[in-house]
Amino acid sequence: MASQSISSVFGIERSLSGKAWRWRGGNMALGGDGARLEDDIVAQLLLSRGVPRDDLERHRTPTLRAFLPDPSAFRDMDVAAERIAQAVLGGETITIYGDYDVDGATSSALLIRLLRMLGHDAGHYIPDRLLEGYGPSGEALVRLAEQGSSLIVTVDCGAMAHEALAMAHDAGVDVIVVDHHKCSAELPRAAALVNPNRLDEGDLAAGHGHLAAVGVAFLLAVAIVRTLRARSYFDSRPEPDLRALLDLVALGTVADVAALHGLNRAFVAQGLKVMAKRQNVGMSALIDASRLTRAPVCSDLGFALGPRINAGGRVGESTLGVRLLTTEDVQEAQAIAAQLSALNEERRAIEAAVQEAAEEQLAGQHNRAVAVLAGRGWHPGVIGIVAGRIKEKTGKPSVVVALDDESGQGKGSGRSIAGVDLGAAIIAAREAGLLVAGGGHAMAAGLTVDPGRLDAFVDWLDERLAGAVQRASARQVLSLDLSLTPGGLTPDLVETLERAGPFGVGWPGPKLAVGPVRLVKADRVGTDHVRLVASGDDGRSFKAIGFRLAESELGQSLLHGARGRRLWLAGRAKIDDWGARPAAELHLDDAAWAD
Repeated sequence: MASQSISSVFGIERSLSGKAWRWRGGNMALGGDGARLEDDIVAQLLLSRGVPRDDLERHRTPTLRAFLPDPSAFRDMDVAAERIAQAVLGGETITIYGDYDVDGATSSALLIRLLRMLGHDAGHYIPDRLLEGYGPSGEALVRLAEQGSSLIVTVDCGAMAHEALAMAHDAGVDVIVVDHHKCSAELPRAAALVNPNRLDEGDLAAGHGHLAAVGVAFLLAVAIVRTLRARSYFDSRPEPDLRALLDLVALGTVADVAALHGLNRAFVAQGLKVMAKRQNVGMSALIDASRLTRAPVCSDLGFALGPRINAGGRVGESTLGVRLLTTEDVQEAQAIAAQLSALNEERRAIEAAVQEAAEEQLAGQHNRAVAVLAGRGWHPGVIGIVAGRIKEKTGKPSVVVALDDESGQGKGSGRSIAGVDLGAAIIAAREAGLLVAGGGHAMAAGLTVDPGRLDAFVDWLDERLAGAVQRASARQVLSLDLSLTPGGLTPDLVETLERAGPFGVGWPGPKLAVGPVRLVKADRVGTDHVRLVASGDDGRSFKAIGFRLAESELGQSLLHGARGRRLWLAGRAKIDDWGARPAAELHLDDAAWAD
């Protein structure tokens, strides 16, 4: 296969969306017959995503055996495993305290199901997003202790809960924190704190800082089973098959937008196989409620299954996700899944209203490096989604704040762009006294702010991140993997490209440049999607769809300014199976004039 150095694609320095086109690793330049498929393409995709040539085989089919580290490499892991094993052996009352999002729900369900496999029933506590907010509250931890819990395990929260964990300690209850969010140098008082993002973590564990909390929980499960094995616990009972929990790990990892490289890629690849077996009653009901008629693929976890679990915590009852993913009752599972689907529709309507109101404020923020939008009456359950939408629209980090007259505080959620660490900035703002609370990671963060300090926070955040945003914006590049004529866009090619998956953040899906083409048809479908039919010089044609592009400069150019002109289309190749025979289509990211 001929490979070129990383360079400009067809000399395109400014596309219709303002991006420079660059080869990610080298143009494979497929001809009209889609030749030279299979191993050469997969190898090139892996190499261009940073895989060393001598490590290609391990990454072709990512397995846990190849990627799972020794859990003992993580600080406090053995302490946590020993304490939980002690609780199992002693029949103590254990409560899993989880966050209300998908990562929290799957982490909680994983430990509950694990303990059930070990012959031990554990309770769960999921705080109400509106009434209690993010993270463990000292009052809730003390109440659980008073109700008999001698061990509480927090998952996807707790890394910064200094006051709450101090209250739990004073109440005499042990708390183990299993988290992945950024930590401060001073750690809260806990029986154990397992988090690859501890500042005092060793190199091996710190190299797994991209794990979602559910991935950390799985490593803890491995350590617990190993500890109990050493205690001869399985001499008289079967040892649990932890692989059965990987569907939960896959869902939580993808829904939490964790980087899909290394161990996470193995978690998702193997978890999808487990999910296809439908062994988890609740997961099976969730798949059916999402109207999937085939085994889920990676994108389904983020766009179909995950939002339904999230809807419970956002606009409904926070415990629904955990209850669904831990039930063994088919009828209960179906009822909860249907309820979550209804709540998801409600969430969409609420989200649309908040987004419309937020976008009305954007006009006055063109000079800001970070878009910070705030409104009274906005539902705090959807502000994270709206922040993500605003980020996509503006290309800037975005924070959306819901101001609550009753509490007198603002609850905010932020989403960032590559190269700008929003979580670190939010933690610094809290330490500077600008926020009541706040934390997160590079790409997402949450905060609580006094409305009287909001303007000061906005100015501070803008000044702190202006340089990073400017540098990140100047590097707006669309990375492409290969080019082809329309005749090369075939179902066989799509199938081959997917062999280098699963794809997601940190492991981007292959992007193709197809052309040169002329548009045979361009129209608007749905609310703001652009639908195209393009024909190439080779006489072949194909369909393309640009989601949420109609109002963008790119969308307007395609709808009104491309008639009769030759251009290149760029995006992801997907299978369109609506017709009598499956066909390949392009999910559009960008376009550029060819002459």
